[in-house]
Amino acid sequence: MKIIFNYLFKIMMLPAVFILSVTMVQGETIKIALAETPSDELAAFFVALDRARANGLDYEWTAFSDEELAIQAVLSGEMDIGFGTPYAAMQRSKAPLRIIFQLSKLKFFPVTNKNYNSLEDLDGEPILLHSRGGGTDSIANVIEDKVGIKFGQRSYVPGSANRVVALVAGQADATIIDLSNKNKVMRQHGDKFNVLPMFDVEASDEALFANLEWIMENEEQVQIFVNALLSVWQEMNADPTIISKETDPDGPIGQLPPEILGNLDNFYMEAVEGGLYDPNGGGRKAAMADMEWYSQAGQLEGDPSTLNIEDFWYLAPLDEATK
Repeated sequence: MKIIFNYLFKIMMLPAVFILSVTMVQGETIKIALAETPSDELAAFFVALDRARANGLDYEWTAFSDEELAIQAVLSGEMDIGFGTPYAAMQRSKAPLRIIFQLSKLKFFPVTNKNYNSLEDLDGEPILLHSRGGGTDSIANVIEDKVGIKFGQRSYVPGSANRVVALVAGQADATIIDLSNKNKVMRQHGDKFNVLPMFDVEASDEALFANLEWIMENEEQVQIFVNALLSVWQEMNADPTIISKETDPDGPIGQLPPEILGNLDNFYMEAVEGGLYDPNGGGRKAAMADMEWYSQAGQLEGDPSTLNIEDFWYLAPLDEATK
């Protein structure tokens, strides 16, 4: 079987920054829209992609510069499957988008310089977030609602690691970052920054979604994909070191700097310990948490108790994978 590798690197204001296609000549290719470039956070996903490819999945991925662009690419039909939590788009759009797998939970933390000691101190202050309409944006909305404050200017830099760089360089005073980068900042710069007390969140940060019509037309390939994801998420929760063991040294994660690759075990051990990955792929539990969270965040309209999760999730592939 012939495998064709196509690399396209674009440097401009990106809608897409990098494309890798793995095209099996005999089959159709699923086009996957990532919301950021390959990083340690995506290592588990690429392990799942490798497992899915071994079982016959033909795929091509494109890394977009933020979640909103990835969502729009799926809405337009340019891409088949996207990364994100497009709840607002699901309600607004006529396209029947559905989530099929929860990739990660909203385990994020407000980190600031020493000028701030509580969430209340951030009233009127600028904050650096991942993307407009994304998970950290929703966290900021809920913080405002729960604490009774109003952030100042919101700026957006995709990737927790990139926001850490801005924080350490003094280009930002407050941001919201993931568990791993929060731990890294406090290990290396604990004398300079504070982690502000934060309430628990069980809702989805990243999920995999697609147009329902496309899902129904490609059930076999979607099932292969969900099966692979579930197997990796379950095994990773039992043994986080499988990610480094199964990472392809010639793949996009294997090409990351040695200091990142050498820390994969610590990254995933901390993530699993912190409850970042649901070994069951989210399912109904995640869907219900999402209804409540994204309603409070202002991205879903209506009483969350009256919202039908099947208007937002298509659970059949995950149900089949868990049998």
